[in-house]
Amino acid sequence: MSLDQATLRQLRIFECAARHAHLGRAADELGLTQPAVSIQLARLAEYAGAELFERSGRRKRLTETGAALLVEVRAILDRLREADETLGALTGGGGGVLRVAATTTAEYFVPRLLAGFREKRPGLRIRLMVSNREAVIHDLADGLVDLAIMGRPPQSLTTSAAPFAPHPLAIVAAPGHPLARRRRLPLAALAGETFLIREPGSGTRLAMEQLFAEAAFLPSERIEIGSNETIKQAVMAGMGVGFLSLHTVGLERAAGRLVVLGVAATPVMRQWHVIHRPQQRLTAAAAAFREHLAEAGAREIERALAG
Repeated sequence: MSLDQATLRQLRIFECAARHAHLGRAADELGLTQPAVSIQLARLAEYAGAELFERSGRRKRLTETGAALLVEVRAILDRLREADETLGALTGGGGGVLRVAATTTAEYFVPRLLAGFREKRPGLRIRLMVSNREAVIHDLADGLVDLAIMGRPPQSLTTSAAPFAPHPLAIVAAPGHPLARRRRLPLAALAGETFLIREPGSGTRLAMEQLFAEAAFLPSERIEIGSNETIKQAVMAGMGVGFLSLHTVGLERAAGRLVVLGVAATPVMRQWHVIHRPQQRLTAAAAAFREHLAEAGAREIERALAG
């Protein structure tokens, strides 16, 4: 047998199973039963002449043959996607697929950016994945997305990163906090506060730690919370103060439920970046979206956060 007998459907099933390392989750994404996924993978393994997966606990781990095949399969699927986009452009449909990953802090405005772009390309199909920073970097490294939107570009991965909008971060508190009306507070004035902070590795956490290091500041207590929304709720409940992107607290500030403390050297100004792997050829849709962000990204973020 030979791989030239494999079907496109089998290749898509294989890529999905490899990505999830779990047949049940792959079956859920594909809308198939787990036995159907197993049958197609078994046939593909026959065509390849070798096992593609080995069991590791409940997870499926790629064999050496499976890992080598995955590289080729993803290249094939990428080329098919590019062909689909090219044909869509030739027929005037502005079609194609755009795969974007965004960190959870960017989820407050990325849908607006994509909606504005899609108005220009109504036939475009969009796949948006919102995850924590580590997962976004992983998807980017594995070629599962065309572009990623995050604050600080990853240092562990060679990327091409273009800034497209300012990104302010600051310390927020409940409106009844004793320091809420103070201005030009030294960071040391918050030494006795409980800080509600993001998990290690998040872009927000990295910006906070840099601020603290530059001021030689160490709060008396920290509570790690892996969600911007949960941090906001905890701050409003009086559990402590939070260091957050101001792009995540627009509604709460407008409603008077959160205030930004007037701490010196804040807001910390960073940039939003659109990122891709330089060795991964951008599709026409991805290149156009990157250009759209450079031209209109900052303006559309302001509109999105203004309501």
